[in-house]
Amino acid sequence: MADQELTPREKQEVKTNEHTRPGRTYVPDVDIYETPEGLWLWADMPGVDEGSLEVHVADGVLAIEGRVALQEYDSLNPVYTEYNVGNYSRRFSLSNEVDAEHIKARMTQGVLTLELPKAERAKPRRIAVSVG
Repeated sequence: MADQELTPREKQEVKTNEHTRPGRTYVPDVDIYETPEGLWLWADMPGVDEGSLEVHVADGVLAIEGRVALQEYDSLNPVYTEYNVGNYSRRFSLSNEVDAEHIKARMTQGVLTLELPKAERAKPRRIAVSVG
């Protein structure tokens, strides 16, 4: 294995004019996978619990927002840190293939999992061929 220096990747800070919450707001890292039944989205949101999380769909836009209790970190004096404490916000445009009425969300140990099922009209289907 070759020697190589590891460089931590910087968190992306949200660049909008939202200043309604104290502290910084970051863009959570996500993975998205597609299956024949729908899409799966996983978002890293460390420090966010289910009570501080909002997931909503409006006008074809899926929005996820998580808040971190910043006061827990006020008394800390870190020697070195790679974990920037802050809130999270991300938005995704949904196609009409997603059945927005049946989206499911689950938060487990700082990872938000979203199941975005496809609408029936968007799912692959087998067409019967008649003999004629």
